[in-house]
This record gives sequence, C-alpha cells and structure tokens, in this order.
Amino acid sequence: MTANGAFTTTVDRPVPPQDLSGIVGHRFIYTYANGWQYEMYVKNDRTIDYRIHSGHVGGRWVKDQEVDLAQLDDDCYKVSWTEPTGTSVVVNVLPGKRRLHGTIFFPHWIREHGERTVLFQNDHLDRMREYRDAGPTYPIYVVPEFAKITFFEYVGQDDEDVVSVAPGDLPAGWSDRTN
Repeated sequence: MTANGAFTTTVDRPVPPQDLSGIVGHRFIYTYANGWQYEMYVKNDRTIDYRIHSGHVGGRWVKDQEVDLAQLDDDCYKVSWTEPTGTSVVVNVLPGKRRLHGTIFFPHWIREHGERTVLFQNDHLDRMREYRDAGPTYPIYVVPEFAKITFFEYVGQDDEDVVSVAPGDLPAGWSDRTN
C-alpha cells in the first residue's frame, strides 16, 4: 500500500500460475468429519453447481453459484463464494490427496431455520434475500471441517445435466459411490 492508501501493483503480491484444469469440469462428492455430505460440480472457472446430501441443510441444491476460484499450488485449489442467503463458504480442495477443508459461515437465521433453505435455491432467490435481510445475521455460526473426497470425476465443462435434480430425487445410494 502506498502512503496515500492506494494498493500497489501485483509485483508486490505475486500470483502463481493459474492452471485450473485439475478442478474445472470435475464433480466430486465429499463427506465432512461431522458427517455432512456435499457434492460440487465446478462448472467453469466462474460458477459451480452443488447439492447437499446430508447435514444441517441437507436436501438443498443450487445451480450457477458465482465463485472465486484460484489455484493455490500444485493440486491445491480454493473455491469461495457468498450466497443470496448471506452464507459465505471457503473450500480448499486437494484432489490428489482426496482431501478438502471447508469453512461455512452461516448467518444466525440459518442456524435457527436452516429448513427454509432446503429447496432448489434458484427458484427462490427473492425469498432467500428477504430471509437474509430480515436476519438475524449474528452471531455467525462457523463450521470449519475437513472432509474426505470419496468420488472425483471429470464430466466436462458447462454441462447443465450434471446437477439437474434434487438430492432426494437421485437413486438410492447414488452419493455413496466411491472411486
């Protein structure tokens, strides 16, 4: 930062090469240490689709969530976003090690009424924003957990069929697959 408070160029903030091919176009299913099971499809370098198979808001699913995606190092990626609900999420993914660390920052209203979000969010964006704005926001319910990636596959970019139905509409045992 300069004396007048402006940020300096990226020369002072080095950015490693950004090869996102190890995560873009991939779907993965992971289970956190607390037992919550999620599925994420990195649709492209700007959006993800996801389903929550179990946990506090199990049954929820979302398409076209805008994200910040970065490669932190070889085989190490960070996906972060803020949802219309006011929830913020940061997920560090290490596909080769089949490891993930996620931190979810739930506003207080979701801790109290998570069931309000158990739906296809895209059809209820205005309602999610109304809940968010009505709050309460604080105290934030922070859930930091490691997870094991149990299924990881390349399915291609921008495929609208990868996450196209609710978790409850999938065949029994679908999310229990491993590879």
